[in-house]
Amino acid sequence: MEMFLGLLDPYASLYERAFSRHGARREHERLEEVLKDEFKIDVLRLKDTILDNADRRPEIRERLVKMALELFNFEGPKSQVDSATREMERNTDALDSDHFFNILIAHPLVELQAEKGTRSIRLHIAEREPLSNLYFMRDQQMVTDKGIFMSRMAKPQRRREPVVTSFLWEILGAKVVHATTEPGTIEGGEFIPLKHFALVGIGDRTNRSGVDQLLQHGVGFDEVGVVHQPNHPLIPGNERDPMIDMHLDTYFNIASSKVAVGADLLLKNAKVEVHKRESEGVYRKEKEEPNLHDYIKRKGFDIINITTLEQMTYASNFLTIKDGQILAVDTEREVKDVLNNIIEKARNDPARYGKLCEQAQKDYNTLKNEGGFFPHKKEIYEHGIDAYPMILKNLTGGYGAAHCMTCSLKRG
Repeated sequence: MEMFLGLLDPYASLYERAFSRHGARREHERLEEVLKDEFKIDVLRLKDTILDNADRRPEIRERLVKMALELFNFEGPKSQVDSATREMERNTDALDSDHFFNILIAHPLVELQAEKGTRSIRLHIAEREPLSNLYFMRDQQMVTDKGIFMSRMAKPQRRREPVVTSFLWEILGAKVVHATTEPGTIEGGEFIPLKHFALVGIGDRTNRSGVDQLLQHGVGFDEVGVVHQPNHPLIPGNERDPMIDMHLDTYFNIASSKVAVGADLLLKNAKVEVHKRESEGVYRKEKEEPNLHDYIKRKGFDIINITTLEQMTYASNFLTIKDGQILAVDTEREVKDVLNNIIEKARNDPARYGKLCEQAQKDYNTLKNEGGFFPHKKEIYEHGIDAYPMILKNLTGGYGAAHCMTCSLKRG
């Protein structure tokens, strides 16, 4: 349902483009099957888990109803609003649990206007900032070495999402170490944990207060690299588009203990603040600020470079199943939709997107001639990476792929 609401206005819903909702559902079902059947991973679906517990545990059902009624509003003449409110409260036992879950998603406002005649009422139902991005389960929290650190989303369209996922962690008894407070904003797609250090992006979606709260309350790594979101070199300085590389995982990721994947053009323009842990919740910032390319090379990683077009086709937004094994977007099946979207942007705003479009088209011709669309690249094979490609051409229309759509609760 939330995807239907989002597709009514893809741009306002933070989607990249329009896509088939039914196709996206099939892809999502296939993603779940692959995770469970091919990789033997336990998969919990947010809605199913909440509803199953609500139907079995009265205290969870009561909490769900209470959360929903706090979000639900009637407007109109006072007598009608009072009557409708009393009826809603009286009928809670008769209504299914998913009725109240859908209220959490849609945040509806019901406007009532009576006219002459029996039950002649003009009924207007408005969905207020529905959670159309909730299928991107990565962003509402970060799972750190300490536990779950709850995000505070930067965009109003997504602000209520952590309320829903916090309810899930409460049901599962998962440890929440901190919930980001205003004015902080921070999102899970910015966070990449490794063995002794972690990376977190800062930029359009994550601000300084959010990073400070993460360092103080959320992590215990020996070192944290704070990666500044780079302006894309192919977009004029005063016309930047932060959606191109909105999260760190949209242009960089770790495929194994020795191999990283990223777009060199962006990695070399992304400044890294290095913070060394001194004590619990206290980090000291180093003077030197290398770029992400040099920083990760110093950590002993080889980097598989991806083109501008591959980066925009979610090549780096793969899910690392285990050391050296990834579940990735089959970018060759995605590339035409993404390329057509860039061409349309360049047609409407050539000054802003002309160079980016030109490079994307050049990349397409090169990759097509070489037959090397990610993850079917010789570098993947040379570095011993076992890549499982998946077609996610509809789901990626929402601006993310397998990494964005999953929240890893336990890591090996």
